[in-house]
Amino acid sequence: MLTMLREAARPTAAHPLWLCGMRPFFIATAAAAVLLMVPWLAFLAAGWPLPPVAGGPFAWHAHELLYGFALASVLGFLLTAVPEFTGTADFAPVTVRRLLLLWLAARMAFWLGGWGGAPLIVLSGLLHLALIGALAALAAPRLWADPQRQHLSFLWTLLALGICEAGFHVELLAGTATPLRWLYVSVGVYMVLVVVALSRISMRIVNQALSDAGQATDYLARPPRRNLLIVCIMLYTGAELLLPGSRLSGWLALATGAAVFQLMNDWHVGRVLLTRWPLMLYAIYVCMGLGYVCMGLGLLTPLGSFPGGRHLLTAGALGLAMLGAMSIAGRAHCGRTPDERAWLPLAALGLFLAAGVRAAAGWLLTDTMEAWLLAGVLWCGVFALYLRHLAPVLLTRRRDGRHGCHGVQEA
Repeated sequence: MLTMLREAARPTAAHPLWLCGMRPFFIATAAAAVLLMVPWLAFLAAGWPLPPVAGGPFAWHAHELLYGFALASVLGFLLTAVPEFTGTADFAPVTVRRLLLLWLAARMAFWLGGWGGAPLIVLSGLLHLALIGALAALAAPRLWADPQRQHLSFLWTLLALGICEAGFHVELLAGTATPLRWLYVSVGVYMVLVVVALSRISMRIVNQALSDAGQATDYLARPPRRNLLIVCIMLYTGAELLLPGSRLSGWLALATGAAVFQLMNDWHVGRVLLTRWPLMLYAIYVCMGLGYVCMGLGLLTPLGSFPGGRHLLTAGALGLAMLGAMSIAGRAHCGRTPDERAWLPLAALGLFLAAGVRAAAGWLLTDTMEAWLLAGVLWCGVFALYLRHLAPVLLTRRRDGRHGCHGVQEA
């Protein structure tokens, strides 16, 4: 993290960190995952103070994991994926540096909002909107120029995140009791983004696994099932915004869970599903489906756990999606072969267990605080492992003698 800050302060630096947009943001994502969770655990366990942001401690925790941790990963992913999907040049290092500094400034403004009052809340909102808007402005011309325009869904989800962030800050300024509802809507937007991104990643990963096993590479992420799931997520998210806690929301959550399980049928390709990479990505949908089912049951019956379901979506589906994307792209776009070491499946298992333990807290367990702490420690351990094993790769030059995200031959 200190290396990133030093390099970001030197616009002319030719450090390998800036060779690809994912490099600084994937390191920032993993660092944020740990640095944002440790004070939260200290607050829960010992009452240590958190930054006195408007909206209270839970607003700080939820907002920073969604717009600190998760947004950093989205920035790294799209800065790398958009040029790849559209066949265009990498984004310039100076652009990546400016986005990183904007992300850091947005973190600082939000953290200081409780001390600075309305002016800093406004500044925080403007910085976050500038960050999301800048990424959308960079991506839009390339996505729109694609004759098939098959990747425009990334642009729509970015714009939706901007609307959610604006709504959150407007309600913070107004002092209403419901600013968190916009963070809950953000979770739905991130779930759509996960589905969209995973449909692209999975076809390469699953078909490669089939090829390695000597089988026909005929796996397809079918649009009808994917589109049905996206519609269900949007309907549930809209109901949660307008009719929170209603029985309609409960039924829509169950329908969304069913749509997830229906989509998972595309993945049933035999024993190949049990290999490292397909299973890791499949677990994302397991967490997503169980999360929506738990939320639906929690709204309709005494059997479910609504907060537990929400954490299956965030700590489980979103956390695993970020870990998977950063692990796959983090090596592929640094000119490295896929990571076959044992730490990665252990890390994925750790996130799966963290989400499961957090979901069970207050439902099957009585000592919820101990469960919360265990889930948080597992979460921190997973992303600390990522930093241990991937940060050295992201901070060094490609071994193949090429340049940038996509291996352009250096002059």
